[in-house]
Amino acid sequence: MTAMAPEQTAGISAGRPQPQTTVEAPGGPFIRHTQEGRRLMYGLTGQAYGGVINQPMVASPGYNRGYRILIGSTPGTYTTGAFTASSAPAADFPPGVVNLIQCRDAYGTVLFTGPGYEILGLVPILSGQFGMLDGNELQQNLPSFQNGITTTAFGWIWATALPFEFAKAMGVISGANASLLPTLQVNFNTLASIFGTISVASTLTFQVESDFYWLPQGVVVVPPGIGTTCQWIYQPCSPPVSANSATLVQAPRLGGYLTTLIADARDVNNLRQNIWPAPAAATGGSAGLPGGRLRLYVDGVPLQDTDITTLIDDIDIQTGVGQPGVQGSTAVAGGAGARLINAASTAGAAGSFSMQGVMAWSRKTGLAQRTTGLLETGEAFLSTNPGTQIEFAGQPWNPAPGGTGPYTVAVVAGQVVPSGVLIQGLPEV
Repeated sequence: MTAMAPEQTAGISAGRPQPQTTVEAPGGPFIRHTQEGRRLMYGLTGQAYGGVINQPMVASPGYNRGYRILIGSTPGTYTTGAFTASSAPAADFPPGVVNLIQCRDAYGTVLFTGPGYEILGLVPILSGQFGMLDGNELQQNLPSFQNGITTTAFGWIWATALPFEFAKAMGVISGANASLLPTLQVNFNTLASIFGTISVASTLTFQVESDFYWLPQGVVVVPPGIGTTCQWIYQPCSPPVSANSATLVQAPRLGGYLTTLIADARDVNNLRQNIWPAPAAATGGSAGLPGGRLRLYVDGVPLQDTDITTLIDDIDIQTGVGQPGVQGSTAVAGGAGARLINAASTAGAAGSFSMQGVMAWSRKTGLAQRTTGLLETGEAFLSTNPGTQIEFAGQPWNPAPGGTGPYTVAVVAGQVVPSGVLIQGLPEV
């Protein structure tokens, strides 16, 4: 005679665990009562270079932490030898495949807007909101990165993110109401603008997943500072800059609490160039010391007056970008210790990520000398309002930046806009 299962367990062992089995006792922070989840928003194949995606999002049962994005090129082939120096990837590749990306919340508030290079490339790397330590700040070091561009084949994958969450459970967007969802529009660059004269039968794949917090079970609790957002908006500065000048460049009026300020410089052909003051360099057996100086003014007061060489070291200490041994193929020629900030990629490395012309300042260092990702108190955020004036001054700007002048500087700033008073400290614990 076959033994019968106890009544209280019958029908359960082969079924799915029920959510209520993980319910916590009432009390404590939001993250104690929620679980981190992920779901697909959409996945599209056969998208044309130069096309536009404006696909509606779907609901997720909780609060969206950010969107994980996977961009890739369907494999294509071309004649052997057709891939030459003139058709090597553009300097902004891979994220520069996106010409413009815009993300808004359900009420039309802009959360992200700007070119793909800045929003999908620099923001995840330098914000501390995606990847941390061990070199995984650089998306090219993630296992997902694939570079299948050779002399006879064409195919690549680049994973990135639009991170809403700027500190643990803070900055999240409601996703449970299907009638009140964020919107995302993506404009792609043409194949010719990325690969020059190359002609290849290839299309794009674009996938968006949402990382989210499940709605808590059995207790009424919401994320801290719900309604607070961290907004990343790309804006050009003025006036243009000439090489070897001391021009004072004004950033657009900002506002909110600044977590990170990222700036890059481009020439009249929209190519990034090292217009920033030249760092110290060993040339002809004698060191070119000191390096040029860069001043960062806030309301006319020089918040930083620094040798550019020291500032580049600061960025590495704060963000981990440029650590020897974790850069992959992104280091400039010179081997261990070769810098990444304000330097070009290894020549001819198809798909390598260049940060030439880039400079950054992090205010997410309240807990340590470096950004600790989502472990952030907000104590060191820079409080600004629409009247705050931020300016840069090269002492002097690089005498030989390359490219064709005059040059322009643009900024993309992480601006925390609180729904009330900014929550500081660690409310999650």
